[in-house]
Amino acid sequence: MTDGEKKHEKLTNDEAALLHQLRDARRKQRTLTKSHAHLRLTTGQRIADYVASTMGSWRFIIIQSTILFLWIILNVTAYIQKWDPYPFILLNLALSFQAAYAAPFIMMSQNRQQDIDRKKAEADFHINIKAELEIELLHQKIDELREKEVLALTDAVNSLAAQLKQANGGGTNRSPA
Repeated sequence: MTDGEKKHEKLTNDEAALLHQLRDARRKQRTLTKSHAHLRLTTGQRIADYVASTMGSWRFIIIQSTILFLWIILNVTAYIQKWDPYPFILLNLALSFQAAYAAPFIMMSQNRQQDIDRKKAEADFHINIKAELEIELLHQKIDELREKEVLALTDAVNSLAAQLKQANGGGTNRSPA
């Protein structure tokens, strides 16, 4: 066996080991269900996700916009005693408090989602490596089949040439002169 064949065999063994490892990792990942992932969340993570999903919804935006509109209208028209006259300092304080309080929850939720996305990207990377290796193995198999076919065709041509020589009189080619 030549050095090139040994390297090729070693590389193929390494690739086969990597494929086996990636397949095992993928099987383990498939066995984890969403319910298991949900159970692993801490109370803080669940709260952060709830706050982020609530504050990032159209329902929240519509309700908050309605409250702000009513607040401003009631204070401008003085329908009810002006508890927050223009420039609406109490309203600004409430909105600042809401933003300052909600921002850490939203950031925690985004950080956790970023971790999940990073793990998915890593899994996708491993899947791409596996696909690349399997495609390479398929190319090798096709090349081997092509080589076998070429050898078989070459043998057939040589056999037919030998038969033609025998049929023409023992291999001598007589040309009419």
